[in-house]
Amino acid sequence: MKSIQYLLLAGLLMIGTHGLQAQKKKDQTTKARAAYAAGEYMVAIDLFKDAYNKVSDRDLKNEIIFLIAECYRITNQPDKAELRYKQAIQREYPNPVIYLRYADALRMDEEYGDAMEQYRRYKELVPDDPRGQEGITSCELAIEWMERPTNYTVENMKYFNSRQSDYSPYFAQDDYQIVYFTSSREEATGNDLHGATGENFSDIFLSRMDRKGKWSVPVALEENVNTEFEEGTPVLTDDYSTMYFTRCQVNKNANYGCQIYTTTRSGDEWSEAEPLLLADDSIVVAHPAITPDELTLYFVSDMPGGVGGKDIWVVSRDSKGGEWGMPENLEALNTVDDEMFPFLHHDGSLYFSSNGRIGMGGLDIYKANEQEDGSWKIENMRYPINSAADDFGIVFETDMERGYFSSTRKGRGNDEIYMFALPPLKFNVIGEVRDDKTDELLVEATVKSIGSDGITVETTTGEDGSFRFMLKPNTDYVFVATRVGYLNGKERETTKGLNNSADFRTTIYLSNIRETIELSNSNVFYDFARWDLRPEALVSLDKLIETLTDNPTITIELMSHTDIRGTNEDNMELSQRRAQSVVDYLIERGIDLARLSAKGYGEEVPKIVTKRLDGDYPFLDEGTELTETFINSLPGVEEQEIAHQLNRRTEFRVLRTDYKPAD
Repeated sequence: MKSIQYLLLAGLLMIGTHGLQAQKKKDQTTKARAAYAAGEYMVAIDLFKDAYNKVSDRDLKNEIIFLIAECYRITNQPDKAELRYKQAIQREYPNPVIYLRYADALRMDEEYGDAMEQYRRYKELVPDDPRGQEGITSCELAIEWMERPTNYTVENMKYFNSRQSDYSPYFAQDDYQIVYFTSSREEATGNDLHGATGENFSDIFLSRMDRKGKWSVPVALEENVNTEFEEGTPVLTDDYSTMYFTRCQVNKNANYGCQIYTTTRSGDEWSEAEPLLLADDSIVVAHPAITPDELTLYFVSDMPGGVGGKDIWVVSRDSKGGEWGMPENLEALNTVDDEMFPFLHHDGSLYFSSNGRIGMGGLDIYKANEQEDGSWKIENMRYPINSAADDFGIVFETDMERGYFSSTRKGRGNDEIYMFALPPLKFNVIGEVRDDKTDELLVEATVKSIGSDGITVETTTGEDGSFRFMLKPNTDYVFVATRVGYLNGKERETTKGLNNSADFRTTIYLSNIRETIELSNSNVFYDFARWDLRPEALVSLDKLIETLTDNPTITIELMSHTDIRGTNEDNMELSQRRAQSVVDYLIERGIDLARLSAKGYGEEVPKIVTKRLDGDYPFLDEGTELTETFINSLPGVEEQEIAHQLNRRTEFRVLRTDYKPAD
């Protein structure tokens, strides 16, 4: 990304023409190397190209190709870098880092398959460097994230963007209708071009939204903020009265580095900016982010004691007017590469960009939250916030998942500003109420939606037996259906932990109180010639307890049946004991004995196949009675055993609906 490079390096550079004048008498290769060392990459590209045509040494030519590729990489031209790295590989460039650089360029061009091949080659040559495997993992995840994007919407802010670099937006008013941002557009102050990019030195611009929602043409802030040098990355305090920003000065051969400046507002005017002096003049100190209480400042620097290239640092003070203490490196966030553009959300999250972590390519935006134990949870913002290109400089509205960020993804210019928003999650439940035996849709059933947030909504099923409710995020729901002549029924859903909008489908089955009712969709099974409840039967019995709780005015008869094997007398006794075992279980779980009656029917009442059983067992037809004659007519032992199991069942029927518990 051009903007990042020249913002952080401008203090270490000289304008391109200054460098050239100092090298007039030297050969072209030396001039190119000097421009490269000074960070004048756009100048160096042309000089290296001229030098390539004037040298004959094969190794030197190969090195020049590699350095041209490096210039393209640093100035964020991955497509051109990719071609040069490939050319250097074909010429057998000896340093294995070429494969890492080539892979990075391919990844930034979204050529993830080819990039993985190059990362694997680098991993084979340099197995101790984790960047090989990290690159492979990054490509795999990038493909997955693009196939399964987050719900964020992203839109190019054409009102802000120019043909030059535009980046690092920040809100300058609490209604979010004034935005400050950094730009190197033609209207920027100063007449010199930057040796690293070939663009103007950047300034801070503002755009204002009118009553019709249209953004004004961006204009530069006054001279107390913008100068002939590099200004950018503004951040304002909560009351919008103080602004922190970065300024990088260049003065011929002098080295001023980059510093954070501060200015205060009086009406529409900003005071003359003053440096914070957090480090020596020659050190890069940039990209400020201030906490709401204005006592802690995060920034980016390459000062000694860091972890990698550009690191995020933090410094504090005791009061708003007090002196800043000693900066501390935020080691938990920093890598051997670059971490930049911190942003502090009001919810306590710290957002930043990095090219040293698992990501889609170039700089990715990450969200970091400090945990109770002092560690940090760091999450990639994924696609479409992140892309194969550089993504950075994000800003959020205080109470909404909405704001702006910068990116070099395909657009009209270099760095461009994009708007993002997270549409509210939408959840619906579409359900039906049906008879549990006939599967008939039940009209005019009352359905209540009871949320864990304490809100209850009621509706009635229509002619198609259906109902529909809108649901809220992070909420548990119970849907209770009632209808005259039926037991109450219910189903549950939850939206907790869901990050994508969804529609739920559910069916609530009601049991007709004039019919015998199965305990659940599965029978209560027993071991042969025994009446002890098996563990799997307890699920059905717990469901019965729930039914009795949901229908507190009913009394029931527990009806147990056996299959046709054994004598009638034995089966009658066995079924009675099985029914009693169910009653005993229910009493142990708190159900009043007065609501329960046990009766065994032996083998006298064979099961009649319902419509739902017809669907489960293709060899059974609805309405068939599972008599001994029918079961013996079934062709297979397996089918016969299934029929026997369906006969060995426990059911119940409602005796009364006016039960009242004793006081």
